[in-house]
Amino acid sequence: PPPPCRAGATHPPAPAPRIGMILGSGLGAFAERLSAPGLCELPFADIPGFPASAVGGHRGRLVVGHLGGEAGPAVACLDGRAHVYEGHGADQVVLPTRMLALLGVKILVITNAAGGVSPDLGPGDLMLIEDHINFSGYNPLRGPNDDELGPRFPDMTSAYDPDLRTLAREVAADCGLPLQGGVYAVLGGPSYETPAEVRAMRSLGADAVGMSTVFETTAAVHAGMRVLGFSLITNQAAGLGAGHLSHEEVLDTAAQARDRLVAFLERLVAALHLGS
Repeated sequence: PPPPCRAGATHPPAPAPRIGMILGSGLGAFAERLSAPGLCELPFADIPGFPASAVGGHRGRLVVGHLGGEAGPAVACLDGRAHVYEGHGADQVVLPTRMLALLGVKILVITNAAGGVSPDLGPGDLMLIEDHINFSGYNPLRGPNDDELGPRFPDMTSAYDPDLRTLAREVAADCGLPLQGGVYAVLGGPSYETPAEVRAMRSLGADAVGMSTVFETTAAVHAGMRVLGFSLITNQAAGLGAGHLSHEEVLDTAAQARDRLVAFLERLVAALHLGS
């Protein structure tokens, strides 16, 4: 069953979520749209074993509730995430993802803030992740396999579910939101990429680069969840634009795009609920 909101408290039972979301830098506003009955808000620090995040734009809480009232879909949101560059192992970073699977989540929507590698992507654009490249050197499945979670060698051919991507494009078109598909590359961080690394990634087929998502996608596919992924392009990657890269720029761009992205995610979750 979903966890209680706090020890010793009495609450209506939290809804059983079939849709889960991981909200990246500055994108946690979606979690504010969830409501009772059974609304549960729980800081990561109160969940045994959960990795903590100290990065700006990541509140670090689990929110479970209904979107659009009692008749709306039940959703479990991870408002923020931990990263390997904070010193967590890849297996620790995906513990929240695995918890969502154990709660009954079947569809996982993962968002992140990313640098644009493709010249067709600029700050404020939303990219639908079609595939990924793992340049980080980390894999959350390394070590003994837990057969109760998933198989030893999961197939990653369609890690980002093709049917769900088609649905996302339809919802974006209905919202008037441009949505370009692309390949997401992950590096370990926390330093931003060098211009030479960006050129290398572009030559290998990457369209956007970041420091998350791939680990969670791998764990989700391992656990049998269907995955949708989105990158909010918050800056041009190193060597492609003027000025210095900063996390403040990431948060500023996310804040400017927040309302239209939250509106899109609301429509998307409603469509996923109807389709499931």
